[in-house]
Amino acid sequence: MGFAVVICRAQVGMDAPEVKVEVNLGRGLPAFQIIGMPETTVREAKDRVRTAIINSGLEFPVARITVNLSPAELPKHGARFDLAIALGILAANEAIPASALETVECYGELALDGALRAVPGMLPALLAAHHKNRMALIPPANEAEAALLRTPMAYAATDLNTAVQHLTQQQPLKPIAPAALAEQQQQVPDIADVQGQPVAKRALLLAAAGGHHVLFVGPPGTGKTMLAKRLNGLMPPLSEQHALEVAAIQSLSNQRFELSQWRQRPFRSPHHSCSAASLVGGGCQLQK
Repeated sequence: MGFAVVICRAQVGMDAPEVKVEVNLGRGLPAFQIIGMPETTVREAKDRVRTAIINSGLEFPVARITVNLSPAELPKHGARFDLAIALGILAANEAIPASALETVECYGELALDGALRAVPGMLPALLAAHHKNRMALIPPANEAEAALLRTPMAYAATDLNTAVQHLTQQQPLKPIAPAALAEQQQQVPDIADVQGQPVAKRALLLAAAGGHHVLFVGPPGTGKTMLAKRLNGLMPPLSEQHALEVAAIQSLSNQRFELSQWRQRPFRSPHHSCSAASLVGGGCQLQK
């Protein structure tokens, strides 16, 4: 019987707090228990992990398996812990050297055949892992987010077998190379096209120059949205740090990030009749 620890991260808004997936194989009647404030999706990982390990041709231990997601007071949700739990079980069963998991973080949802599926909110987790000087094992569908970082620090594993072969040095994976980021000027409406509205245009110029907020109030059809769309054309491109924050928000909301939009300021135009809950969260996702 053995013990292993695998590093993963939870999703709490823009933060990605570290979670230690502790796996213990004990004596007694075979059982599989996940503790540490898991939500339904995390508890269902028991069946996904067991089936994925067996279908991958690996040995699933006949033991009393206890998985603790530490810290216990932090709520855990989503299927991002599947790969970490599976690798922790294999490491505790001595199929993987425990030392190989000390400097790597593992993310991904496991399909029943062992394939790795994408998880939302990968970019904030990768940024946090980068600050800790750790590499990460991620699904191939999240590769574009890892390519935004200027330092290679992630491996894309197609399935559980590929991850095991990488950790045992049978077939090491190559790090994901940084992508070539285009910094083309964003094509946005020009404020010079607006006829009239001198007060509103001057308000936009002052807001853009000083980094202030601006609020347009008026009846429909007076040009509020038209003017707001032209604010981005008055402002410089995003800095690299701010561009990563925008990409992280898109990652959290499961939106596909396009490299052609790098360092371009987003613009959102919710319908004027939407409720406060749908505007800040709780309703359907806002459309561009």
